[in-house]
Order: sequence, then C-alpha cells, then structure tokens
Amino acid sequence: MPAPPGSERRTEHGGSLKMSLNIEEQTPRRRESDHPRGKLRKGMYILPSLFTTANIAAGFYAILQTVHGASGGARHLDFAAMAIGFAVLFDGLDGRVARMTHTASDFGRELDSLADVITFGVAPALLAWMWGFHLLPAAIDPDLRLRATQLGSIACFAFLMAGASRLARFNIAKNPQPSNPGRPGKKYFVGMPIPAGAGVVAAIVHYSAGVPVTSWWTAMSWLMMVVVVGYLMVSTWRFYSFKDIDFRSRRPFRLIVVIAVVVASIALFSRPALFAIAILYMASGVLWRLQWIFHRKARPAPPVQREASHTP
Repeated sequence: MPAPPGSERRTEHGGSLKMSLNIEEQTPRRRESDHPRGKLRKGMYILPSLFTTANIAAGFYAILQTVHGASGGARHLDFAAMAIGFAVLFDGLDGRVARMTHTASDFGRELDSLADVITFGVAPALLAWMWGFHLLPAAIDPDLRLRATQLGSIACFAFLMAGASRLARFNIAKNPQPSNPGRPGKKYFVGMPIPAGAGVVAAIVHYSAGVPVTSWWTAMSWLMMVVVVGYLMVSTWRFYSFKDIDFRSRRPFRLIVVIAVVVASIALFSRPALFAIAILYMASGVLWRLQWIFHRKARPAPPVQREASHTP
C-alpha cells in the first residue's frame, strides 16, 4: 500500500535534514588556537624588517655624526665609525633571521638594498672624505691640500658608485658565478660585499680613534685604500660568505668557541680587533685570487691533439 504523499515529503525532508547534520558533523572546525598562529606567522615577517630599520637608523646616525665632526671633533667621527660597525651586524642578522624563519620576501630584499646604499655607501663615503681629506691641517701647503681634497672627493664618489653597482649586480644575478675565480658556489660572494667595504673604512677610522689624517702623504695612502676597496667590490674575486655556517649542527662546540673568542676580543680590544678582522677579510679575497692565478699557471698544458689522417 503506497504511503501518503505528505509522509513521503516528511521522510524526504527528514532525510535531507539528517544528511545536512552529518555533513556539518564531518566538516572540520577551525580551532580557536589557529587564529593566533596565523597572526604570529604574519608577525614573523616583521622581524627581518626591524633589523633592516636598525640598519638604516645606524647609517643615518653615522651621517649626522660625520657632519658634526666637520668642526674637528674626533669623537664624532669615531661614533660614526662605530655606528657603521653596528650596521654591519644588523645587516647580517636580518638575512640570517629571514632564512631561519622562512620569511624572505621581495619587499625585504628591496628594502635591504636601499638600506645598504645609505648605510654602506653614502655614510662611509662621507666619513672617508671627512676623515682623510676635508680635515687636513691648515699648515699643509694650500695647493696640495686643495688637490688632496679634490682627488679625495673623486675617490669617495667612486667608492659610492662601486658599492651601488655591487648591489645592483647582486640583485639582478640569478646565479652569481664568476668566470675567473674557478666558479665558486654560494659559499662565496662574487666581489667583496658592500658591508665589508664599509667595514674596512669604519675599522680604520675607529682604529685611529677618529683623529683625522694630518699629512699629505697619509691622505694619498688613504686615497689608494679607498680606491682599492671600491675596486674589490666591483671585481669578480671571491670572498667567503659565511652562509655555510650551520648553528643547528651536532657539533657546534668549536664554532661557539671561535665566536666567543671573537666577541671577547672585540669587547676588550675593539680598535685593533676590528681593524685586524677588516684587513684580514679584505686580504683573504686577494690571497684566494693570487692562489687561483698561480694554480692555473702551474697546471700542465693539455697534450696536443693531432687530426687523424684520412689515408688508410
């Protein structure tokens, strides 16, 4: 006997209602603890930018102190050099933090490049010109003093352009492999990085406690140093990048000891320690280059390959 039409509708309606309830029960609900995790994930992207902001602040402070040092205050130039040194630390931390937290972004890379131009380009170039040329004593022959100041301006501008070119080349290079130094991998930088170039300038100024150059010959030596540092930045010579250091390795004891010794040396003897670190890092690229040149010359020439005769 067929069921009444109303009962079929009630059964069908009840079945659809039961099915919808089952679907709702099977659908996973978002836990309340998931929302803070998403916010925390978004907040992690701020960490590298905070270090980059500290980098820009240190560069701006270095420029201000260099301008104050125009009146002859050696301590202002020393403060500018120390600010650039702290900026080198911040620049290394922002990249390390971005890689460890997997928060690298195009915005962070562009912001970091702009910060490097200010902190490691403009600030050290102005500091190098003020410390080595502009504050030469008035007792020096006026013509020599004027020539030294003019040549120093050109050298410091070349340093700034070399640093900017180094950053531009680094940004556009998808696979930075130099053709000359044996095609190193990501373990090495192609050319001395701009923070290291700025660190050389800052370390030398800090080693002198900010006391400006007092002789014409010293100014010419300083000019050559600025030019050499600028050339190393745009060269294809390789410099160690420290990117292969793994703090999560099973045996980080030796690494911790080395870092502790370096930190203690900088804390207790900042002037000679930073000076030695900067000069040794700059010399490392030159030594690796010379080693590659001599190794290539010592390599035996390949045997002469003659074309086979076509006669049977």
